[in-house]
Amino acid sequence: MEIKKKIFIIQNLIRSENFSLAVTNSKKLIKKYPNNSFIYNLCGLALQADKKILESIEYFTKAIYYESENLAAMNNLANSYKALSKLNEAEDLYLRVIEKDPKNVKTLNNYGNLKQRFNDFNSAINLYQKALKIDNNNINILFSLASTYQGIGKFDEAQKTINQILELDPNNTASHKLLSGFINYKDNQDHLGVMENLLKKDHLDSSKKIDLHFALGKAYEDMQDYNSSFKNLETANKLKKEKVNYQILDDEKTFDSIIKTFKDIDLESFKKLQSDKEIIFICGMPRSGTTLVEQIIAAHKDVNGAGELIYLQSIIQKNFLEEKNLNKQKIIDQANSNQNQVQKEYFEFLNSHKFSGKKITDKAPQNFRWIGFMKIFFPNCKIIHCSRDPKDNCLSLFKNNFASNSMDWSYNQNDIGKYYKLYLKLIGFWKQKLPSFIYEAKYENIVKNSEEEIKNLIKFCNLEWDPDCLNFHKKVKTPIQTVSVAQARKPIYKTSVNSNSGFTSYLAELYNILDTE
Repeated sequence: MEIKKKIFIIQNLIRSENFSLAVTNSKKLIKKYPNNSFIYNLCGLALQADKKILESIEYFTKAIYYESENLAAMNNLANSYKALSKLNEAEDLYLRVIEKDPKNVKTLNNYGNLKQRFNDFNSAINLYQKALKIDNNNINILFSLASTYQGIGKFDEAQKTINQILELDPNNTASHKLLSGFINYKDNQDHLGVMENLLKKDHLDSSKKIDLHFALGKAYEDMQDYNSSFKNLETANKLKKEKVNYQILDDEKTFDSIIKTFKDIDLESFKKLQSDKEIIFICGMPRSGTTLVEQIIAAHKDVNGAGELIYLQSIIQKNFLEEKNLNKQKIIDQANSNQNQVQKEYFEFLNSHKFSGKKITDKAPQNFRWIGFMKIFFPNCKIIHCSRDPKDNCLSLFKNNFASNSMDWSYNQNDIGKYYKLYLKLIGFWKQKLPSFIYEAKYENIVKNSEEEIKNLIKFCNLEWDPDCLNFHKKVKTPIQTVSVAQARKPIYKTSVNSNSGFTSYLAELYNILDTE
């Protein structure tokens, strides 16, 4: 009886997001019951939720050691491998679970999410639909399916699936948030009223309030009620800021380290062997037009669009970053080596996607930090830097809730402004160091002179002209898994230029930082 009670307490701690205490209690219980697979799995779950992925792997592995058929632990271990971009290892485990239990709904859903990482959206949809045949009212799977439909531009199917979720659970705030992206509230305000009424309920936790306030911020902006829009956005960002543990000093340290490390390195002096594959790195501040640029280029018949990859970032973190600082000697050693370990690891990750072509886009905006690595280890790559009016760019950041913790700086006007200044300093450094290596794609120019700018972009990528690049919005070749999904499926439009004008009086703190030299 005692063990059941203690397990119940740990489970409640995980539900209430008190992960560190859940881990402490689990480890105490493991000392008493050192062969109990269930407790190891529980401890792994708490560690995983607390973003301590490597340690979680250790506990899931022990759970499987003590119970070889612990399918829950296998599924959870696969999730941890997926978080570390060990995608093949994750896939092997998901397949093992499904082989033993073909009706394991959780694993079918998780495997579908992995297939999305591979950009294999058809397989993802098949897995979700298989799971829904087993449990047709599973909201998690329905939400995964709706997000997938949205990512490949099947907006009618996405909206239909969201409505199905809301029939089952009218209070599902994540679905209301997703639905808000499909509605123009200038013409239809019914859903706005639904969300306002939902906010009045007492049971909402902060995550649900964040969903609704971001959605209402969008709704009131559609109606040009900028005061109500800003109030909701301000509340959403304040609540999200309270949930994340972000200090601008950490990024200041890393950015300074990058400049200090590469300042005296002659990036032209290294002669790494070129790959037969050519990566087109598309980077810049998030919300600067990177998704638009990728959709344009990836519409080309000879290009595979990989979307927002974390592979380069993961490789650099694993091999060269120590306590927020780059290890200069390790970079020089790898640069002078006869091997190209960085490129080798990168392509091992990329091989999971099974791309057939030789030209591949990698649209990870914050890769602007790693341009020096691109130059050394990917000598035949192309680098496109996307830029946008700073005030429009920073407002767009303030209006969005991002899934990745790499965006934890974007929920506070002061943090956004300071991060933007760090970005400006660093991109200026790279442009000075590599003046002819980086192509500048300015969002406003693409909007104003679309055909000319798009042709220049395609020429820079050493591609023959393909008229599909002008009609990129009609293609669904490259799925979109970012907050840009709704905008990037439309033809180029001008309303996002000078979009900050309605919010100027509310963003004085941010704009003062941007205007300061």
